Formats: sequence, C-alpha cells, structure tokens
Amino acid sequence: MSKAVAQVGSQRSAETSEGHMRAGVYRAPGRVVLESVPIPAIGEGEVLFRVAACGICGTDIKKIHQGFIQPPQILGHELAGTIVKVGPGVKKFKPGDRVVSFHHIPCGECFYCERRLFSQCAQYKRTGLTAGFDPNGGGFAQYVRAMPWIVERGMMALPAGVTFEDATFVEPVNTCLKAVRKARVAKGETVLVIGQGPIGMLLMILARQMGANVYSSDPMAGRRAASVKFGAAESFDPRKTNLIEEIRRRTGGRGADAVLLAAPNAALVPEALAIARPGGRVLLFAHNDPVLRLEFPAAAIGVEEKEILGSYSASVDEQEESAALVFEQRVPTRELVSHRFPLERISEALDLAAHPQEVTLKVIITHE
Repeated sequence: MSKAVAQVGSQRSAETSEGHMRAGVYRAPGRVVLESVPIPAIGEGEVLFRVAACGICGTDIKKIHQGFIQPPQILGHELAGTIVKVGPGVKKFKPGDRVVSFHHIPCGECFYCERRLFSQCAQYKRTGLTAGFDPNGGGFAQYVRAMPWIVERGMMALPAGVTFEDATFVEPVNTCLKAVRKARVAKGETVLVIGQGPIGMLLMILARQMGANVYSSDPMAGRRAASVKFGAAESFDPRKTNLIEEIRRRTGGRGADAVLLAAPNAALVPEALAIARPGGRVLLFAHNDPVLRLEFPAAAIGVEEKEILGSYSASVDEQEESAALVFEQRVPTRELVSHRFPLERISEALDLAAHPQEVTLKVIITHE
C-alpha cells in the first residue's frame, strides 16, 4: 500500500496468551507491526491498566511516518482504560477503577516548574507510561504500566457516564487550552485558525469559548462544514481564497488579532504573519518537527511588532479544567470522533489519520 504508514505483520493472535498481549509495535519508519509482547510488570507505586480506547495524535503519525524515534516503540498517549493491578503503596486507585492518564507530569520544583514552564522540566520530558521497550505512551497495546509520578499526579478517575472515548480527549484538549491561553485569545478579538483537523478544530472551539470571533480555513470541504457547525463564523478554502484579504475585509483593514497555525507547513508561517495585524500574535501549534526550518520577513517582527509564539504539549495547570471540559461535554468530543478501529486494524487507522478523507476528524483505536 503506497500511502501506508503502518503494516500489520503476521504475529497475530485472536486471544491474548497468558503473560502476553497484543501491541502495535513501531519497527521501522512507516512500519507498525501487530505483535505479541509481554504484559508489563509493575513495581511499587505503579499500576497496570487495560487500555479501552486511544486516540491517534498527529505526533504519533510524525514519529512513525518520518522516523523521528528509534525502534522498537509502542506509541499512543491519548488513552483511557481500567486498572487491573496496583503495586505496593498505591492508595489512590484500585482494580476496576476507570481512569484517564497523562503521560507527562512535571516535578513541580525545578527552575522551569517555578516559572510554570512545565513542558521544559526535565522530569516532564520523561514519559511515565509504557507498554514495553522505551516508554512512549503505550496506548497502541492492550495493557499499559503507569509509573509512580503519573499515578500520583497524572491519572484521574472517570465519573459515571463519561465514556472511555470521551476521556481520550482530556490530554489533547489540555494541549489546545494551553495554546489558546498562550496566544492570549480574548473576548471580542478576531482569530483565524489555519487547519481544521482534530487539533485545529479544538483550537477553534476553545477560542470561540473564550469569546473571540473565530474564522478558520482548511482545504477539505467536509472539515470546513464541520468547523462552521462547531462555531466558526466562516471557514475558507485556502486554495480558492486570499485569506489575507478576507480577514482584513472583516477587521477594518487591520488583520487578525491572533492566528493559530495548526498545520505543520513552513510555507504557511509567512502567510500567518501577514494575516495578523500589527502587534498581533501567531501561535505555532503543530511545529514540533526537529528538522523543519522556518523563514519569514524580519520586518513583521522588528517593525510591525508581531509575535511568534510556540506551544508544546499539556500543562498541569490546565489539568482539572481540561478534564471538566471533557467530562461535562462542554467540548463536543463524541461528534469529533469520525472513525473507530480495533487494535487489529491499526494499519488502516494510522493510514487514515495520516491521509485524511473529507469527513475524517478524530481517529480512535478501540480495544475489545
């Protein structure tokens, strides 16, 4: 399959054998193999939970498709499930508890944590969830081991009525809430969100909830229609529309107060800067590629005083609020899920997430 980012190998088992589980293992760039691997052992302060659902993140696709990590790895960090075993000393949870878990939690005491730059904390950069091999989330497996700092400060019990699929949105909603606040989106402002994939859609929804007048753009008609349905004032086709002219026409010639760029395309950065008004802000959300290089006119920064901001990962400060947004259905998570695949079809799921169709939004891996 020419566009495939994952291939399922022959190590397929209808049932999990004792002591082993099924997992989608990243084995080489563009290749994820369904294998039987050992169920992780847990130690003091740790828990083992059975994964019920795991969202596919754009970062997963980049790691797999572009080979940014060394194999073998088991990816998947937007996950929720049921605790099946707790280690010595665990008091907060018990077997049978339904939970959602973050995979990064800061130390709370270092230079960066004191300045609330949690994602730059050395402890934060240590992944605390694993299904084997180097820790990297593990949601593309049946069972995941959570390390002590995650159990204590990064895992939440699910209220009754909250589905596992709902819960997989807690982490991505957190990242988007952090980004919208980093961009200082305020009531009455004009905001443009470029890209209406799952993350761009969440950015648009949250900016709208902040009271901004939000426009969006995406080349896919289905995503543009969904964007308007979820609250965008208008959604433009960037292939047929001059976004600079359209936004200026709607802002008295000034431009957008903030532009949130949710598409990892270097060519869009100069355009985003041009769309922003003098003194405005451009937030780069999806630009976490270690080899991507950006170019833009220096005068946009040095003369027009526009700001370029970055936002990476989640924030412990937003943890409770992001969970409440999901648990209370203030974000339409159920409508944002467009496709569901069992773990055995992870090849198709990853391929669709990497090459979305008109109606593709969030793709979820479900576990039976």
